[in-house]
Amino acid sequence: MADTATRFPVKKETSPVPAPATGRLWSPLETVRNEMDRLFDVFGGRSRGALSRAGFDFDWPRETVFGGGMPAIDVAEKDDEYEITAELPGLDETDIEVKLANGLLTIMGEKKEEKEERRKDYYQSERRYGSFVRSFPLPQGIDRDAIDANFAKGVLTVRLPKTAEARAEEKKIEVKPG
Repeated sequence: MADTATRFPVKKETSPVPAPATGRLWSPLETVRNEMDRLFDVFGGRSRGALSRAGFDFDWPRETVFGGGMPAIDVAEKDDEYEITAELPGLDETDIEVKLANGLLTIMGEKKEEKEERRKDYYQSERRYGSFVRSFPLPQGIDRDAIDANFAKGVLTVRLPKTAEARAEEKKIEVKPG
C-alpha cells in the first residue's frame, strides 16, 4: 500500500509562551472565565464599606443601571445621623416605598413605562418595567421615630438620626506626640 499522505514542513518556535502572573499557561477559556467571574462580582458580589462597623452590613453594588439592576445607593455617617441616598431617575415619589420593620429599613421602587404610537402604515407598542428592593439592617442607636425620607430631582434621601445616647458614646482620643 502506497503512502498517499502529504507531508508538510513543521516549524517549531523556540521562544517560550508568555505565562500570566499566576505562572500558568494562558488559555482563551481562562480569559472568558475570569471575565465572567468579574461580572458576577460586579452584579452580585459583596462590597463592604467602613460603615459595617456601625451595623450597616449589606451588599451595595455601585451600578447606576435601573430596570434589571440596582440603583446607585450611597450611605454616609455624619455626626448626628446616617444618610442613605438612592439615585432613582425616572421615578415619582408615588413609585417609591420606604418601610421600617423587624430592624430593617427597606426601600422599594417600581418603574412602569408604556409607549404606544399608531400611524398610517405601522403600529408601535413598547413596555418597560423594572423594580428593585434594597434592605438595610439598622445599627444600634437610631431614633426610629425620627427617620425622614425626601425625594427631589430623582434622588431619594433617607435620614436616620442618631439617638442622644449614641452621639454621647463617641469620645475623641487626644493624639500625643511620641
